[in-house]
Amino acid sequence: MSNQAQQASGNTFHTALYINNEDHAGEGDFIDVISPVTEERIAHFRGASQAQVDQAVASAKAAFDSGVWDSAEFRKSVLHKFADLIIEHRDALMDTLIAEIGTPANLKPNHIDTPARFLHWLADAAAVDRTRNLGFNNTRTATSQVAYRPVGVVAAITAFNYPILIGGTKIGAALAAGCTAVLLSSPQAPLTVLMLGELARRAGFPAGVVNFIAGGAETGRALTGHPDVDKVSFTGSVNVGSHVMRQCADGLRGVVLELGGKSAAIMLPGVDFNKYAFSLHARYARNAGQGCGSPTRILVEESRYDEFVKISREVYPRLKVGSPHETDTILGPVVSSAQRDRIEAKLARAVEAGAEIVAGGGRPDIAKGWYLNPALVGKLDNQSELAREEIFGPVSVVLTYRTVDEAIDIANDSPLGLKAYIFGKTDECLKLVPRLRVGTVQINGGSPLRPDAPMTGYKHSGLGSEWGDDGLKEFMRPQHIDCPVA
Repeated sequence: MSNQAQQASGNTFHTALYINNEDHAGEGDFIDVISPVTEERIAHFRGASQAQVDQAVASAKAAFDSGVWDSAEFRKSVLHKFADLIIEHRDALMDTLIAEIGTPANLKPNHIDTPARFLHWLADAAAVDRTRNLGFNNTRTATSQVAYRPVGVVAAITAFNYPILIGGTKIGAALAAGCTAVLLSSPQAPLTVLMLGELARRAGFPAGVVNFIAGGAETGRALTGHPDVDKVSFTGSVNVGSHVMRQCADGLRGVVLELGGKSAAIMLPGVDFNKYAFSLHARYARNAGQGCGSPTRILVEESRYDEFVKISREVYPRLKVGSPHETDTILGPVVSSAQRDRIEAKLARAVEAGAEIVAGGGRPDIAKGWYLNPALVGKLDNQSELAREEIFGPVSVVLTYRTVDEAIDIANDSPLGLKAYIFGKTDECLKLVPRLRVGTVQINGGSPLRPDAPMTGYKHSGLGSEWGDDGLKEFMRPQHIDCPVA
């Protein structure tokens, strides 16, 4: 099997697995990559077999045990080079992302520049000495310190929607901590992840330190259940995350899970809807709604519902749906025809039950591609399917409240707790933050992602943290050193 797969347009994609610093043709089940833009197959190749999963984990374990990755300064240097190479190849990486997931070109900073910036931060964090000196014990006969050691081999599984940001920062944190890693792509977006193998080779990672493979559910189970994996980091659905957690429990392995959200955006009394309407709707519409932190439950005062709907209808035409190659496109296609069908079925059930699509909806007049117009849905309550489940499409619901206390209750009445948004006077927003059961609260739209801030999911949105020092320390274990005084 060739290491390259031919695209109909003449472009080529790297399809080799990257194991122990070598390219390997896959020996497992075939993976078909279908472009959501053209509906054509752009790659057809084999993913990793069970034996190749074993090989990738064995190479990571051998590298870890050898001590070749022990030097913090060496880790820092190689990770900086890896981040630089991602920027150097940003156009090729983005072209591949557009081809396999249909993400708009104007999201290049989110998909490429942000993960590179995070990797640079992690590179510097790799060299930080986190040892804590506890001093003398109470009898002054011994001193203690706490050192932090890498957990070992990390299995990381990334999602299709932001494969470099999610996957790159998973392995970046593990590698910065001194671990070695195997990164498994989503079968819906394997091509960009496999491109990273060549960049890792050029960055100077020693053999086995980081490995990149592709495959489906069986490959994932083989990786997360492998006895030589010490910790698993997974991003995906709650259902799959719960299966991953069971496997890790059987092997007494640690786990970091990021399982999505159903984030509420509370528009406080008196807030200027015109000031925030476009950016709010664009936030859940971008990347075709395929983002875990999207504000997909918008809470407005009952008395101002009609006003909010009117303003939303006025800004909705600015949410351009179209070719991801055009720089003003906000929504490209969703990732698959099956995903579009699922979203449309959920919308149809909601309307049948009495809900109303108050802005947008339907499909754009585009001949090819799995496109959907964004949709804002009203006339429903917080117990409806659209308000309870993560749709992973360009859909949000508008709910009403009578008091701010009720708004907080509605926001918290969800099995998921990844993010929340509050819009209003800053001091009023800050007073409400401690009452929200979520990992991140953004006030008045917040700011771009920062690498030193953790992303944490409450409730069914996950376990552990990603990003920041909290995320890096997920891949470390404390070691107490007790030393008697001579």
